[in-house]
Amino acid sequence: MPETIVLEAYPMFGKDVFSDSVMKERLKPEVYAALQNAVKNGNSLEFRVAGEVADAMMKWAIEKGATHYTHWFQPMTGTTAEKRDAFLQPDELDRMPITAFSAKALIRGEADGSSFPSGGLRATFEARGYTTWDCTSPAFIKRNPDGSACLCIPTAFCSFSGEALDEKTPLLRSMEALNRQSLRVLRVLGDTETVRVTPTVGAEQEYFLVDRHAFLKRKDLVYTGRTLYGAAPSKAQELADQYYAATPENVMSFMRELNESLWRMGVPCKTEHNEAAPSQYELAQLFVSANLAVDQNQLVMEMMRRIAERHGMMCLLHEKPFRNVNGSGKHNNWSLTTDSGKNLLRPTRKNEDGRLFSTFLLAVISAVDDFAPMMRMSCASLGNECRLGGNEAPPQIMSVFLGEELQKKLEHFVSSGNVDPASANVLNIGVSTIADIKRDNSDRNRTSPMAFTGDKFEFRMVGAVQSLGLPNTVLNTIVAEELCRIADRLEKADDFDEEWLRVSGELYDKHKRVIFNGNNYDSAWVAEAKKRGLPNIDNTVDAIKVFLSKQTRDVFKKHAVFSKEELQARCEIALQNYTKLGLIEAVTMVKIAKQMIIPAAAEYSGMLADSVARCQQVSIEAPTQAVLLREINRKMNECRLAVEALDSAIAKLPDAEDASERAIRFRDKVQPKMETLRQAADAMECIIGKNFWPLPSYGEMLFRIAE
Repeated sequence: MPETIVLEAYPMFGKDVFSDSVMKERLKPEVYAALQNAVKNGNSLEFRVAGEVADAMMKWAIEKGATHYTHWFQPMTGTTAEKRDAFLQPDELDRMPITAFSAKALIRGEADGSSFPSGGLRATFEARGYTTWDCTSPAFIKRNPDGSACLCIPTAFCSFSGEALDEKTPLLRSMEALNRQSLRVLRVLGDTETVRVTPTVGAEQEYFLVDRHAFLKRKDLVYTGRTLYGAAPSKAQELADQYYAATPENVMSFMRELNESLWRMGVPCKTEHNEAAPSQYELAQLFVSANLAVDQNQLVMEMMRRIAERHGMMCLLHEKPFRNVNGSGKHNNWSLTTDSGKNLLRPTRKNEDGRLFSTFLLAVISAVDDFAPMMRMSCASLGNECRLGGNEAPPQIMSVFLGEELQKKLEHFVSSGNVDPASANVLNIGVSTIADIKRDNSDRNRTSPMAFTGDKFEFRMVGAVQSLGLPNTVLNTIVAEELCRIADRLEKADDFDEEWLRVSGELYDKHKRVIFNGNNYDSAWVAEAKKRGLPNIDNTVDAIKVFLSKQTRDVFKKHAVFSKEELQARCEIALQNYTKLGLIEAVTMVKIAKQMIIPAAAEYSGMLADSVARCQQVSIEAPTQAVLLREINRKMNECRLAVEALDSAIAKLPDAEDASERAIRFRDKVQPKMETLRQAADAMECIIGKNFWPLPSYGEMLFRIAE
């Protein structure tokens, strides 16, 4: 019944997905059953079965207008990659080609393993890499405006020697680890029926839309995704009039096409609204399995960029495209669901379920406390560095928000083993025609990096443009480890009830320090967190280096998620990206200053000088022009000196140093000079005539959408 209603209300939803219903219709019953067994239970798929699936998939795709297929994968670039092949192969007589798609073509593809980031796992001369079908994420059709279409087959990507070169493989490993440990805990708690536990994720994607013509005039936006110069506008978000405001018509048109395109590919996007900053918006996805959520979020970002251009706009996914206004994050809502649909993080008022909820809740709280550096590591990037710690995003200190009421109930349960019988609160707002409101167990806390929001945790530290792969891989693994520790003790208990109370009480007492229900933006929290012994990794380089810590290596090795070599590779790639992206920004700043800002200032200065000279010729004083001329020349000289200093710092950054030392040198020697140059340039923007300033201002970028 629900599926029928969905198709009637949204007839395009899932039309371009090789979905369960399509497979059930097109595959033989025994083939369909074998495939479902592989998808749901992780069993291997026979080659014969894969061949029949491939044939049915090809015929369906061709009927949909597809001429090509691709193994769609997620290398460690943070984006997606694809190599398209036609459904063609020679016939036996090498005459006319025939359409064909074999089991081998479905299951395995090949890509150049050395051309993608590998962190030393692949040498330049060792090119072979494999893509391999992930049957847990359905194939889909991606369409272009010209009518062409391609069958996309979600795949993992590994090297010739088997190391993971992508975001998907470790994520799938972590999901298996979490499932194993969750089932152990469920069994000792008396659940004998659950077959599988799956982490589910719902992503909230924030983004900016700006006028395309203005964007193209800003080479900093074109090359780096953020403005490297720009004085604060006269008005930004001070009045709080942007959040949830009426959306402009042309943006609504963009959103409609975006929704329809995503719905066709089976991406269940639900909520859309204006965000806090001008020209900032948000799109939220419905909860699906973590693996599928990561795939779908990549599609969301790709389609946002593509469709925005068709509407005369550019989509900015950088974490901080504009200084002095809110940046963009990607809130990763995470929960645990059994194969029967039960949410293990849903609070209950029944004693028999209270132990289940409390155990899994305590496992997450313990994981955040024990492995806080790894969570910080999972979101470390140059772009997110611009956002984290500001009064718009969580600080770098990991903490958990429960809310005072839920925390009291948890304390009561772990001390007594009984659910707090307190009745639910009902709010009456004093208007007879408005129904009473049942209040939740906890408030929401938008300042917390890891907030419990009813029946899920919201990890708010994730950067807007990054893949959800690593954050969820880390979250799955560290929770699996805590569940493993709990299961190890409970499985050996002589008196289970007594041991459960002991374990839960110890966990709460040990890890309650990480629970903070206040304002994470308050500077007092930094001092309080230090007093509690919570780590505060306040820069990206140090956060990235957590990849190499013993704690990180041990927990990933224990649960077979990352090998030591795979962790070293990811650390190397992250450090290299940090420095490379930073240098692109630095070089772009120098070029814009030399080619645009200083010449514009010189032209304006010349105009003022001419004006002063003309006044002097006729014995007329020009005090305003003279003062302004001196100010411009002083600021222009400051800017010139700042450019020279930055240029010199860039030149002194040697290529021969290792990735860590190079990143440190960039952070300590180059970044401060970038800030000095920006301050000098932004000060000139405020005093140079508008007709002379060469860059579209913040006001023009934020308050004008595609005229």
